[in-house]
Amino acid sequence: MSEALDHSTVDHAMQPDDTPELRELYRGFEKQSLLPLWTQLGDLMPVHPKSRAVPHVWKWSKLLPLAERSGELVPVGRGGERRAIGLSNPGLAPHAYISPTLWAAIQYLGPREVAPEHRHSQNAFRFVVEGEGVWTVVNGDPVRMSRGDLLLTPGGNFHGHQNVTDKSMAWIDGLDIPFSQQMDVGFFEFGSDKLTCLETPEFSRGERLWCHPGLRPLSQLKDSVSSPIGAYRWAHTDAALTQQLALEAEGYAATVAPGHAAIRYINPTTGGDVMPTIRLEFHRLREGTETKMRRDVGSTVFQVFEGNGAVVMDGETHSVEKGDMFVVPSWIPWSLRAETGFDLFRFSDAPIMEKLGFMRSWVDA
Repeated sequence: MSEALDHSTVDHAMQPDDTPELRELYRGFEKQSLLPLWTQLGDLMPVHPKSRAVPHVWKWSKLLPLAERSGELVPVGRGGERRAIGLSNPGLAPHAYISPTLWAAIQYLGPREVAPEHRHSQNAFRFVVEGEGVWTVVNGDPVRMSRGDLLLTPGGNFHGHQNVTDKSMAWIDGLDIPFSQQMDVGFFEFGSDKLTCLETPEFSRGERLWCHPGLRPLSQLKDSVSSPIGAYRWAHTDAALTQQLALEAEGYAATVAPGHAAIRYINPTTGGDVMPTIRLEFHRLREGTETKMRRDVGSTVFQVFEGNGAVVMDGETHSVEKGDMFVVPSWIPWSLRAETGFDLFRFSDAPIMEKLGFMRSWVDA
C-alpha cells in the first residue's frame, strides 16, 4: 500500500465550496450527532500510525524517591487497594496510560504491609529491578518476588501482596488497562482483606509443577490462555542470555543479531505468549552493540535492568541507566546502543496486533 498519498492535498481538492447551504447541511449533521468522512479522513485513516502517545523516558532516580514519599503519606488498603503510581504518557494526559494499550506503574510496599486481595479482568505482571521480601499470593499460591523475577497475574485471578521484612520494596506493574477500558471489558471484584495464604516458600506450587525444562505434567494437558507459571526466575533468564552470547562467541548463530541476545517468556501449554494481550521479553547487549533502527505497529515499553546505554527515538537520543523506563509508541523509529553490558526488560502489545492482523514492522537494512 503506497504511503505517498497526501491527505492535505486530497482534503483541499475535494472539499466543497463554503456556502450557506453547506453550513446548513453541517448544522443538520451536528444535530443528529453525525460527522462526514470527507472532513475527517486525515484523522481516521492516516497514511501511517500517528499515535497521540509520545516517546518518553522516566528516570528511576526520580521515580523511587516519589514512591518512598508516597509510602510515608499514603496507606495501603480498601479504597485505594495499591500504592501504585501510574506512568502517564505526556501525549495521553490526563490518563495514566503509558501507551494507548498499556499501563505501567511503580508499586511500593512498606515493611510488614499487606495489600488486600482482589481480582480483575485486566492481565497483569510484575517485574523486580531490585529488592526482595515480598510474596504475591495468586489464587492462594504464594509467589516469592526477587530481583530479576517476572511475576504473572493473568486476568480473573485473586491476588494480594505481603511484605514479610522490615524493609520496603518497589517493583513495576504492567497491565492492559487502556485496551480493556477502551474495549469495555473490565470487571473488578474485592477479595479477602487478609491474604488466603501467609506462607513464604522458596518456590510456588505453580513453579514446582511446571518449571522442569521440556517436561509437562500429564495431569495438565489442557492448554490455557495464560501461562500457569507464577514466576519466571532471574537465574534461568540470566543463564539463557549468557549461553546465547557464549555460543555466538564459539561461532554459532545463537543470537538475534551480533552481540544481541534475547528471550521471550512463553506459556508452556501453547508455546505462545504468557498472556493474550501482553508480550514479555528480556534483551542483553554486549558493550558497544547497536541495534538497527526499526519501526513497529503497536507500543513497547522497556526498563533498564542493568548497565548504561542509550535509546534513540524519533531522532532524539536519550541516555538511560538501571531502573529507567521508556516507551516507544506505534511506528516511531527507535534503536538501542550499549555503552556497557546492557540488560533490558521489555513488554509490548504485540499479541493484540498480531492476532488482529495489524502487525507491521520495518527494519533498517
